[in-house]
Amino acid sequence: MSVRGFLPALLALSPSGHLLASGSGNLSTQPGVGLARPTILAVMSESNSDECDHVMNYSAAERCAFVTRTPDCTMADGFINYLRLAFCLLPPNLTPLTITLCVVWLLILFLILGLAASKFFCPNLSAISSTLHLSHNVAGVTFLALGNGAPDIFSAMAAMSHPHTAGLAVGALFGAGIFVTTVVAGSVALVKPFDVASRPFLRDVIFYMVAVFWTFDILYRGTITLEETLGYLFLYVVYVLTVIFSSYIYNRQKNSATNGVQDVPHIPELNSSDSSDDDDVPGLRGGTIQQEYESEYRALLPYSESTSEILLSSLNPVDNRKWRRKSWTWRVLKVVKTPLEVLLLLCVPVVDPDKEDRNWRRPLNSLHLITAPLLCVLVFQSGAYGDVMIQGEFPIWLLTLLLGMFLAAIVFCTTTNDRPPKYHPVFALLGFVVSAVLISAAASEVVSLLHMLGVVLSLSNTVLGLTLLAWGNSIGDCFSDITIARQGYPRMAIAACFGGIIFNMLFGVGLGCLVQMYNTHSFVQFESAGLLTWILAGSLGLSLVLSFLIVPLSQFYLGRSYGIFLLVFYCIFLTIALLTEFGKIHT
Repeated sequence: MSVRGFLPALLALSPSGHLLASGSGNLSTQPGVGLARPTILAVMSESNSDECDHVMNYSAAERCAFVTRTPDCTMADGFINYLRLAFCLLPPNLTPLTITLCVVWLLILFLILGLAASKFFCPNLSAISSTLHLSHNVAGVTFLALGNGAPDIFSAMAAMSHPHTAGLAVGALFGAGIFVTTVVAGSVALVKPFDVASRPFLRDVIFYMVAVFWTFDILYRGTITLEETLGYLFLYVVYVLTVIFSSYIYNRQKNSATNGVQDVPHIPELNSSDSSDDDDVPGLRGGTIQQEYESEYRALLPYSESTSEILLSSLNPVDNRKWRRKSWTWRVLKVVKTPLEVLLLLCVPVVDPDKEDRNWRRPLNSLHLITAPLLCVLVFQSGAYGDVMIQGEFPIWLLTLLLGMFLAAIVFCTTTNDRPPKYHPVFALLGFVVSAVLISAAASEVVSLLHMLGVVLSLSNTVLGLTLLAWGNSIGDCFSDITIARQGYPRMAIAACFGGIIFNMLFGVGLGCLVQMYNTHSFVQFESAGLLTWILAGSLGLSLVLSFLIVPLSQFYLGRSYGIFLLVFYCIFLTIALLTEFGKIHT
């Protein structure tokens, strides 16, 4: 029994399966334990042997045959072989239509990444950190950083898993870094000029400069060892410990200055855990304001919803009160996102520690025990385990379905609608795993799709990474940080700019290379980078050095002139990068 038919996207492409990407997400490996020094090192950048890049040199009638017979045109990751989709599905004269449809699908994938991260991944991480009783500092630099950087991390790991797309990882990590530190930080300074906290700002800039120049050195030498890969992860551990230690020193000094008074002003926290709340950007709220707002619409008499009403209301992502007071643009975007949200709500549980009932929905949570594990089996490693048979007779997806139905029946019969069970935090862990698998699958599709666009449009993976992939993964952070600054919290916004990209750079490169080493049992070697990569790395390093010098000279005041300078810097960088890509600037 096959489960490929369960995936509508695959059915829509080809009933015969000729457009499906073959194989699982794993690269072929040799048996053995540990990391052996290979004869030929694994190449993690575009190679001259990537024959798929030459497809545009053939006539339109010959391209489908070339893509079909060329092994390099078969991507191991992803459900769909987008190159065969572009050249074989429709006649050659309709290739522009195919590209247009792929671009629309790319926007949908970015939407899935954003929704899965903001509405499901982050809230469940918050619930896990709350259950573990972690401090705000530890949670902020670990779980919150992982939640905010999930699309970037999984995109980088997916890109580094294949030699054809490794340039996407370099371009995306450096491109997102320079976009966030110039466009986002500059926009925050333009919207709300403010005095930045000196020590946290210098700490974050120094750690990020170390990460960038370390990556620059690795690209220059063309190789990375296991020790250096682990060093990336260790550097982030050092950063986390530094944040915790500096926070401890700051609080101790403040307590001493106030003669031991522990009264600290309350700072509202980000609201990212309400699965039925606004989807545009995270907002800020205070506990008192939220309680007053909810009490205004609270029923005067006690009312108990039936099980069916709870299920229907749980699957409705639209807040009627918010719908009435929002603009028409928000409503249009909400209509587009609603079908995706409903599907995600059906498959991914969300635990909200800020709610009195912790978002316990008995019928829906019972259903999650069926849909969530089944989704993991069908989506993990691009459906590689969907066709696995136990002893050649019983499909693993059917076993997962039966076990899920058994657990769902137990939970439904032993719980009530109005009180969450003691094991409710386990649903946060389940939601975290499912959303992580879903984000990873969507990131793999994004990388495969961008690789196809690069081949068709004759663009390098580096320029696609620093533009489309970097913009797609960072645009949400841009609007979020600008909104936070407008609401009077520019320090929080500028801290989010630097804290997140440090995590993305260190874990994106570290985990990506570590996974590739594990799959190939070999060290990773980068081929000599082109001029565009050096321009990208040099521009990011220059922007950090200039910020490290200009901000202290300005007495740590980020004014509108500084914001304009950062935006102009990014425009100049992007112009030079595009001129280099199209051959106007060369060595």
